[in-house]
Amino acid sequence: MVINFGAGPAKLPREVLLEVQKELVEQGSTGMSVMEMSHRGAAYMKLHNDTVDLARELLKVPDNYKVLLMQGGGTGLFAAVAMNLIGRTGTADYVVTGSWSSKAAKEAAKYGKVNQVVAKPEKFTRVPDQKEWKLDPNASYVYYCDNETIEGVEFNDVPETNGVPLVVDMSSNIMSRPVDVKKYGVIFGCAQKNIGPAGITLVIVREDLIGHQLPITPTILDFSIVAKDNSINNTPPTFVIHVVGRVFNWIKRNGGVEHMYKASLAKSSMIYEVIANSKDFYYCPVERSVRSRMNVPFRVGGPGGNESLEKEFLKGAEALGMQQLKGHRSVGGIRASLYNAISVAEAQALKKYMLDFLAQHS
Repeated sequence: MVINFGAGPAKLPREVLLEVQKELVEQGSTGMSVMEMSHRGAAYMKLHNDTVDLARELLKVPDNYKVLLMQGGGTGLFAAVAMNLIGRTGTADYVVTGSWSSKAAKEAAKYGKVNQVVAKPEKFTRVPDQKEWKLDPNASYVYYCDNETIEGVEFNDVPETNGVPLVVDMSSNIMSRPVDVKKYGVIFGCAQKNIGPAGITLVIVREDLIGHQLPITPTILDFSIVAKDNSINNTPPTFVIHVVGRVFNWIKRNGGVEHMYKASLAKSSMIYEVIANSKDFYYCPVERSVRSRMNVPFRVGGPGGNESLEKEFLKGAEALGMQQLKGHRSVGGIRASLYNAISVAEAQALKKYMLDFLAQHS
């Protein structure tokens, strides 16, 4: 069996895939596939509302927050966040700790003034201490990416913004640990990591932040319109939302986000332990205190990596059914993504392979 360690679109729970396969042609007693249903019909609306309700339940979303299902992925939300919020004061603070927060800041600069609160490093391997941040008390919001998939940097604490609304991109670690939603103004996460197939983005927005959109904001990105129309102002990706609902059910019956968190610690710890005990044969450049539970980047053959060894490592992994371990093209090396659908046993299989490969080259 193939083990997909890819960063996204990522592995889906096998249970969910089998459920979806069984229901593909006929959903329940409807006599039709979800893909054929009217998005305003009663059958689909139940699936839609159940999905939203499960998101609320799993993340314990307070009543004064709207849960939206939006299109455009994380990249679309880079623009949507700015268009809906930056007009409050005309400026926003961005904490850039990796490739995705960097892209978000660049997008937001099209719609207002962006203040990058930390100096850009040569390489993204840490989260600067908040004492180093230069926050603007007049900012419309403070933005950060909770987990940078490319660099493998993850925040362990919620930033303190002294009352300025906090916006977070949780695309790659949402549903992998409990979240205190009330500490945030906006939370968003695109689906193709821990939520479901690509094509939808879960957005949680505090109600008082809705209604401040710039005049140029497209209807499809306008929080006020999406909230008012229950995320069906236009035709949503109905089948994707159906699968997302199935994934949420899978999380619920497997112990909720609390269990996903414990499993993520077990999976990531065993891989980082191999790296730590390899005498730099495997090397992770990220500071230990902010190493991601979701994406573990490392080099093979020393800090700079050995290209021939890395190719051999990938070839050997693929022979064992371990796919998509190649690091992002911008950083190279190896990257193991350990999202919710990756089991502890599958992470153990990777650990064993890493130990065997190390022994062969020691």
